[in-house]
Amino acid sequence: MQETSDEYRKRIIGYTEGRDPLKLQAAAPKKLEALLKGASPSILHRKPAPGKWSIAEIVAHLADTELVAGYRIRAILGEPGTSIIGFDQDAWAAALHYEKHNVQKSFEQYCACRMANLALLKMITPKQWNQFGIHSERGKESVKIIVRMYAGHDINHFRQIERILE
Repeated sequence: MQETSDEYRKRIIGYTEGRDPLKLQAAAPKKLEALLKGASPSILHRKPAPGKWSIAEIVAHLADTELVAGYRIRAILGEPGTSIIGFDQDAWAAALHYEKHNVQKSFEQYCACRMANLALLKMITPKQWNQFGIHSERGKESVKIIVRMYAGHDINHFRQIERILE
């Protein structure tokens, strides 16, 4: 049975319970770097099961979703109440050829986007943290919720990478 959008949101936010999402996001690039360090190309590109992503595909997804997060936050800050369009991550993985992505380049993109997003978040006002957009699947989402969700999204995928490396 597929998870509903509410169940997804609760699960992802749950990974950050009791922790500062900005600190989690700031620490995430080093965590990902440590996970990738020393992994052979064959391990990085091996799918753990049919229909499941390899580590290389997960890192490409993290890079793209960090880009999406930055756009969503900027759209909300520039036009509160704006529509936020959801996307099919598996369709993106196929259409954007995640299986062909260079892991190091995906990692670098992820880090660059994350640093740019964190720099922006350090500048916004308390009022701006509560500005929101309307997600096509999950409804109203404030900047505060989006930041927490992306911190939890990292944790979710880092756990997947850890399982593949075991």
